[in-house]
Amino acid sequence: MVRNGCDADGPAAVNVVRKSISELCVADHEGDAREIAGWLSNKTQATWRTWLARSDATVLVAERANEIVGVGMIDHHGTVLLNYVRPDARFSGVSKAILESLEDAAVTVGVRECVLESTKTAKKFYEGCGYKSANETSLTLAKLL
Repeated sequence: MVRNGCDADGPAAVNVVRKSISELCVADHEGDAREIAGWLSNKTQATWRTWLARSDATVLVAERANEIVGVGMIDHHGTVLLNYVRPDARFSGVSKAILESLEDAAVTVGVRECVLESTKTAKKFYEGCGYKSANETSLTLAKLL
């Protein structure tokens, strides 16, 4: 189930994002502790509350068995800002469900195209969901809705 995030989701949601970055995005940070620390530096409870407070964005969480297994966010210009899944939920449809819900949220506010900056880890996933890059090496991807 994908739903709007709320303040009470903070601890679990932040944990999902941090674990996803640390454990799944190895192709991007290559295990470099400083790189990981930089990436995680703003993945905090305070940042979660800031994301929720944005009037120009939608924050979603995916739940399975009453546990948060994914986190997504899109701004009202169509930029996908977050799409992270808990490592044990990878390849189970969670990221796709979040992405589809983010796209639906974009359509609801009148957006006709979504854009995102992919990780190396997720690029094939996004391409499989219809996102295209300007060139083979670009991690900036877009999809018409």
